[in-house]
Amino acid sequence: MILDRFKLTDKVAIVTGGGKGIGRGIAFAFAEAGADIVAAARTPSDLAETARGVQERGRRSLTVQADVTKTEDLERLVQATLDEFGKVDILVNNAGGTGPRAALQTSETYFEAALRFNVTQAFLLSRMVVPKMVETAGAGAIVNISSRSSDMVQTSFVAYGAGKAALNMMTRNLAPELAPKVRINAISTGGVATEALQVVLTDEALREQFDAHTPMRRPGTVEDIAAAALYLASPASAWVTGKIFQIDGGAECPAISVPVPLL
Repeated sequence: MILDRFKLTDKVAIVTGGGKGIGRGIAFAFAEAGADIVAAARTPSDLAETARGVQERGRRSLTVQADVTKTEDLERLVQATLDEFGKVDILVNNAGGTGPRAALQTSETYFEAALRFNVTQAFLLSRMVVPKMVETAGAGAIVNISSRSSDMVQTSFVAYGAGKAALNMMTRNLAPELAPKVRINAISTGGVATEALQVVLTDEALREQFDAHTPMRRPGTVEDIAAAALYLASPASAWVTGKIFQIDGGAECPAISVPVPLL
């Protein structure tokens, strides 16, 4: 049956940024597909909610409080996964995000922090996990959560856009080195109805502008992204690696523009 290829029965998946939003949605989707979940985030209360949801779906859950920008926290996350489950099959590098800031107001520290949060930590965690995938499970899949800010020209997103563009290229460059045992792909998301988009969703004028500039006339949901992540993590995508999937409601231009000071 073709639907069997979307199952993750008894797989073990690490999801960073798994305390809320897209990360939590992916954790729940993977649990429904049969996977046990290791959710990592900085906020214990958010992780507790994710763990509860995973368990309600009949799967085991491990939560690890971690700051993904700290290498020692990434190492601890991998070791905790192996100690609890003995293997790792799937890694979702979901943690990331950088707020808008005009380019000439973006400091060296801010720019470098954006790169660390959006690409460097995903590379480091992937480098740590891949040998363990092969050693303990024989194969694996990595899904990176990127953004259409990586390839759309947007004012005030020079740091975030650069970080996500680098994440995309990292995904493509790693694919041939990891194949065929480990597949790696990315999802380039449009505007998704999470906490980060609340400033738009709660303002009637901004919401109308957003919907008008999105062909599907609505923001994405965490389930929209989770469904794509399930495809990329499961045997359904067994012949797919090194690809960037745009899940964005059909957008070909920014739905919202952030104004910047004129020179």
